[in-house]
Amino acid sequence: MLSVSEPKIVKSPSYWAVACRKFVKNNLAMSGLIFIVLLVLISVFAPVIATQDITRVQFDRINLKPSSEHWLGTDGNGRDVLTRLIHGGRASLTIGFSCVVLVTVIGTIIGAAAGYFGGKPDDLLMRFTDFIILFPFLPFVIVVNAIFIGKISGVTSLILVIGALSWGGTARIVRSKVLAEKENEYVLAAVSIGTKPWNTIARHILPNVLSAIIVQATLLLASFIVVESALSAIGFGVPQNVPTWGNMLSEARAADVLRNKPWQWMPPAVMVTLTVLAINFVGEGLKDAFNPKSAR
Repeated sequence: MLSVSEPKIVKSPSYWAVACRKFVKNNLAMSGLIFIVLLVLISVFAPVIATQDITRVQFDRINLKPSSEHWLGTDGNGRDVLTRLIHGGRASLTIGFSCVVLVTVIGTIIGAAAGYFGGKPDDLLMRFTDFIILFPFLPFVIVVNAIFIGKISGVTSLILVIGALSWGGTARIVRSKVLAEKENEYVLAAVSIGTKPWNTIARHILPNVLSAIIVQATLLLASFIVVESALSAIGFGVPQNVPTWGNMLSEARAADVLRNKPWQWMPPAVMVTLTVLAINFVGEGLKDAFNPKSAR
C-alpha cells in the first residue's frame, strides 16, 4: 500500500515578526537606532566617561580653543565643553524620555476612554483635549517656572509643563484607533461575556493599537528634545546651572561667541540635529514597518 504523507503546515509569521523584519531591512532606521543606543549608553555612563567637574569655574582656562587637553575647548567660565556636552545629553535625553512617558500615559488613557465609551464622555474629553491643544504653550511655561522657582527643580517643572500640554495629539490618535477596534468581533465577544470596560480596553483593544502609540511616542521624543533645547536657549527652560544642550546653545546669544567661538555652541547644535534626525529615522522606520500596505 502506498503511504500518503500528511501535508506540512507552514506557519505564517506574526504581525510583529513581519514588522521587525521590515524594520531591520531599513538602513536609515537601523542607523538611527544604533546612534540612539550609543547616545543613551554614553549618557548613562556620563559620570564615568566625563569625570571633570562641570560646575567648577576656572578663570585661567576661559575660552580656550580646542586642543589635546580640551578636545572641544572651554566655555566662558573655563569649563570643558566636551564634558558639558556629555552631561548635557544626559539631561536632555532624560527630559525627552520622561515627557514621552508622561504624554503617552495621559494621552492613551484619555483617548481610549473617549473612543470606547463614546457619547457624552467622548464629547467632554475631546472638548478638553481641544482646549489643551489650543492652550498657549510658551506663556504657560514662563508662568510655571516663575511660580515654582526654588520649590521644585527646573527639570521636573519643565517635564510636568510639557507633559501637561502635549498629550492632545496622542489622545486623538488613540481615540481614532479605539473607535475602529471596538467594532471588531473579539471586542463584542468580550463585552458579551461580561468583561469589565477597562479590562476590555487593556487586554483586547490596546495591544492592537500599540503600534500606533509606539510610532507616535517615537516622533514625540524628537519634538521634546527640540522644545527643551529651544526653551533653555532663550532662558525659559532648565536653569543655567544644569548642563543641557539647550543651555549650551544659549551662549550663542552673545555676538562674540556666535562669531568668534563656534566651539562653544556648534557641538550641542550638531548633537541636537543628529539626535532629532536619528529619532525621526527610527519613527519613520517604525511607521513603515507597522504599515501592512508597505512592502520592500
